[in-house]
Amino acid sequence: MRWDELTLESEASHALPGYREPATVRTFDAPEAMDVRFYEVRARSALNRVPKSSRVPFRWTINPYRGCTHACHYCLHGDTPILMADGRAKPLADLQAGDAVYGTVGSGSHRRYAPTEVLDHWSTVKRAYRITLADGTELVASADHRFLTATGTWRHVMGRERGHSPRPQLTRSDELIGTGAFADAPEQSIEYRLGYLCGILRARGPVGSYERAWVYRISTGGHGLRPALVDLEPLQRTRDFLASLGVEREGFPFIAAVSGARPPSAIGRQEPASDAATRALIEWPGHPSEGWCRGFLAGVFDAEGGYVSGSLRISSTGETTDHILGSLTALGLPYAIEDAPCADALRIVRIAGGLHTHLRFFHLVDPATTRKRLIDGTALTSNAGLRVAAVEPLGMEVPLFDITTGTGDFIANGVVSHNCFARPTHRYLDFDAGRDFEREIVVKVNVPEVARAELMRPSWGREHVALGTNTDPYQWVESRYKLMPGIWEAMRDSGTPCSVLTKSPLLLRDLDLMKEIHERVGFAANLSIPTLDEKAWRATEPHTPHPRKRIEAVAEINRAGVPCGVLIAPLMPGINDDPKQVEEILGLCAEAGAVNVGGIALHLRGEVKDLWMDWLRSNRPDLVAHYECLYAGSAYAPKAEQQRLAGLARPGARITPSADGSARGIARSGDREADPGAMPAPREPEQTKLF
Repeated sequence: MRWDELTLESEASHALPGYREPATVRTFDAPEAMDVRFYEVRARSALNRVPKSSRVPFRWTINPYRGCTHACHYCLHGDTPILMADGRAKPLADLQAGDAVYGTVGSGSHRRYAPTEVLDHWSTVKRAYRITLADGTELVASADHRFLTATGTWRHVMGRERGHSPRPQLTRSDELIGTGAFADAPEQSIEYRLGYLCGILRARGPVGSYERAWVYRISTGGHGLRPALVDLEPLQRTRDFLASLGVEREGFPFIAAVSGARPPSAIGRQEPASDAATRALIEWPGHPSEGWCRGFLAGVFDAEGGYVSGSLRISSTGETTDHILGSLTALGLPYAIEDAPCADALRIVRIAGGLHTHLRFFHLVDPATTRKRLIDGTALTSNAGLRVAAVEPLGMEVPLFDITTGTGDFIANGVVSHNCFARPTHRYLDFDAGRDFEREIVVKVNVPEVARAELMRPSWGREHVALGTNTDPYQWVESRYKLMPGIWEAMRDSGTPCSVLTKSPLLLRDLDLMKEIHERVGFAANLSIPTLDEKAWRATEPHTPHPRKRIEAVAEINRAGVPCGVLIAPLMPGINDDPKQVEEILGLCAEAGAVNVGGIALHLRGEVKDLWMDWLRSNRPDLVAHYECLYAGSAYAPKAEQQRLAGLARPGARITPSADGSARGIARSGDREADPGAMPAPREPEQTKLF
């Protein structure tokens, strides 16, 4: 057993999919391992290819562990309506893997709505909180659920200043991004069905003598009601509604397709009695109910409406226009009237108010035509009042649900919600993606042996392998399992160049191996040291080694002749950008013989923004307004500010290691003349790895 200085509490076996032999299951009586089970398995492979979409300068990595004891729960109440990819809404509890929903993607200077697949769905029981927004939107979520704010930061429902992973929480100064609460879909009552039939049949042409149809203008010479549409969905709904009210009609192609276009279809007439019954059903009501108004708007939109480039319009004439306006007013939907330049006195009613109002229209009236209600590519901007009004505990534990999507987020009751991207990997092991992910940790105890076999193959191209790109390989569990020495030995013996990024001086344990690798094929280490300030360090990295201990590790590594650099990242306006403070780090780096020092201006993306904005609110509230202004609408500071901050790390000349490991000067932050064995400094999207 690899666990020294620990008392074995229990041992069992468990079969895991994908592994030939049952896993040895261990639990240990140790503070850091309480309530955690470790599944010792024998892996079939060790090398992992990095996806091409990842913005990193290497293609291969190795991860000895699966699962994470520091994972978060992102959970919402099962009744929360989720925006589906067809523009409708469905309760979170009813979603299934494979469903298509809306998420968001970055595009230019905006995030935009994009369809994405539900990859996983699970539930748990947790203490719940009610989040109320200024417009009345309500959500029930767990304390660690995260929502996207208008400034681009992700904020937890409840924060935490101490313990693992300090996190920022929602406050009354935060405004969420999205459209606000979704409206309830209409019930398909008799009133709704009558309204829908009136809207779709009257909008398509005159009742009785059907000599023309809007759009197609086909002379029929007959009598009856024959709405011609390209989309089958509204025709099917019309036929179903007529049948439910005692009128049977058949469908048939209206005209042949032209130039490869889809042929429109129509509902034909049957007997004169049926025509008379249909005309009776679509008489204008004296006092239309809300249900009739909803159905009428859905029908008239399916017949003569459209949604293009964020503009929602309905064409109509005469009494139809009057009833459109009356129905919109009854539902509280704003509109504007535009005159169309045609001889038929055609008028265009435009639904005003942007996406917030357009989604409200779609959800209130529920038109049948899916393609007319899609919002793909629409920017995440809204005039909805989504400022946080209150966050209140419900005082009880309730069933909560979560999903994983391809984009990493989804739209919950009109606001953007974060989800966990890594949890579905546990499904392949017959674990659930909820609590199991953080309490059932798979340890690939044979990774050193498997890595050796793969790295010694004649087909292996000896490409650079980077460790520390996903999780820190020198986290506390490595001090017990001791997997890294065998991995380094495999790198050395196979002649594979490699590197490591870590926050822990624990890597000194393996310094002799790193030296051997460097002498043969090249090796580089980098330690992350964002600040020497005690408060900032304890607030952002409470369970990491002290920054000065890391400096000592840099010195020892370089004295051994192994190139080791430092990343001063990020440089934060008003926090660690005092030139004297940076000079102190640079001075210590010079004394430690750091082969390069990189300085990256703070960019507020993902968890980095969460951590540091939380630190600001707790420790430097005087800087909150400055940061909100500095990073308004962008993850990056203005160009001039980026240049100022990056310049702080450029006072000296490049360090050139001598044969005895001593150093001659500090590397410039932007120097491209890096040591051949050095690991490139992470590009800006990797800044989260520096904390």
